[in-house]
Order: sequence, then structure tokens, then C-alpha cells
Amino acid sequence: MDLKTLDTPHVPVRYFEGGSGPDLVFLHGAGGVTAEDPFLKALAKSHHVYAPLVPGYGDSEEAPEIRDMLDFTLHTWDVVAGLGLKDPILVGHSMGGMIAAEMAAVQPNDVSRLGLIAPAGLWDDDHPIADLFATMPYEMPELLFHDAAAGAALMTAGRNVEDPNFLQTYLVTNARQLGMAGRILFPIPERGLSTRLYRIKAKTLIVWGDSDRLIPPVYAHAFKKGIRGAELVSIPEAGHMVPVEKTEAVAEAIGRLG
Repeated sequence: MDLKTLDTPHVPVRYFEGGSGPDLVFLHGAGGVTAEDPFLKALAKSHHVYAPLVPGYGDSEEAPEIRDMLDFTLHTWDVVAGLGLKDPILVGHSMGGMIAAEMAAVQPNDVSRLGLIAPAGLWDDDHPIADLFATMPYEMPELLFHDAAAGAALMTAGRNVEDPNFLQTYLVTNARQLGMAGRILFPIPERGLSTRLYRIKAKTLIVWGDSDRLIPPVYAHAFKKGIRGAELVSIPEAGHMVPVEKTEAVAEAIGRLG
């Protein structure tokens, strides 16, 4: 995947691009995305993939003008327009799924195919979503992965997540990007999306890991109920990071969108 820069009204946007086939825009979750992401590579086997970084992620500039959900939504539409895309397949994971769903609700005639992978955006008092911002790094693998041990190895490349030096680096590195994510996810990711889901006209595929402990699978059924005609694909032995744990299965499911 090539890393490129696109000028938008608020801030230069860094984005990854690669692959060939139908245009697909992938919106990443709160953990960000890299050029080596296996899911991007899997998507790029059959699609021309564009994966913009949320401002403040990676080496991208922060954007104080982007303050709330509507700002995130319109900013991402600015990115799509700046890339010269017309009705790309729109796919988002977690926080990115929340943004993708908002985009499809705000401009329903501009999205015909929508992939939501364990999206945030809804809230159920009986099934609260874990507080990502109060979670220490050594607690993350259990929260994000079906196989916590394998998840820890992926996240840390074998480093000790309880080591003070690792913790310091982790917290400093994540301060910028989680600060940006917090504008729509903190303290809870409830921004009224549930009242707008009915506006979505796109053919919608919802993908969820059966072992998701960050956003429980009960939310999968809430999204399916809220979006007319949505299809739900449940992935066994996968947690919130289902695109990492079951890369090929998720890519195959997304492939049904075209």
C-alpha cells in the first residue's frame, strides 16, 4: 500500500492506496491502520482500496476544526470527493464503522454499498461498551481478541506490556490519536446514530466477531434491526479485532458487496 497525501478544506489527509478493482474506501478504528495491515492487503486483492487516516493518526496533522460527529462525517465526505470517487464501496471498522454509517445516513443517495465491521455508535444500558480510554495496554488483548495471548503477541511484537518503558511509549504514542477518537467515542459513543439508521438506503453487510468483548454482539442485531434489509455475518472464534483474527473470512464477506 502506498502512503499519499490529499488536501482537504481543513487539513492535509494522509491515506493508503493500493490494489485494483472496484473502488473501496476503508475507515479504520480507534487503533489506527498501517500499510502492512493484513486486512488492507486482503481487500486490495480484489478492490482499489483507499484508506484515509483520521487526522492525528500516524504522521498526519491534527485538525481542531473537526470537533464532533457531524464534522467527522462531512470531513470524510470531503476526502471521498477529493479522491474523485463516485459511490465507492464504503467499509468501516469500529470507530470507522460508526463514521461510515453516519455518512450513509447523512447522504443516503451517495452510498449504495456499505460494510460495517463491529461498528461503534449505539448504546444499550443493559450491555455497556467497555471504556477504551480507561483500559491499560495489558488489558487490551483480552478485550479486543478472541485469543488474548495471540492478540498480545500481535499488539506488542513480543514486548512486555507491563514494562514501564513500554507503557510510557504506548501512552505517549496513543495520546494524539485517542484524543481525536475521544471526540466521538468518549465517554460513550452515543451521538444519535440510532435515530438516523433508517435513512440508510445502501445494501448493507454487518460483520461481527462472536467473541467481541469490547462491543458485544447484541449490538450487531441492533444495527441489523435499524438498517432496512441489512445482512449480518457472524464470525466464530473472533473478537473485536475480527479483521485481524479472521482476515480472509471478513474480506470474503465484504466481497459480497461487489
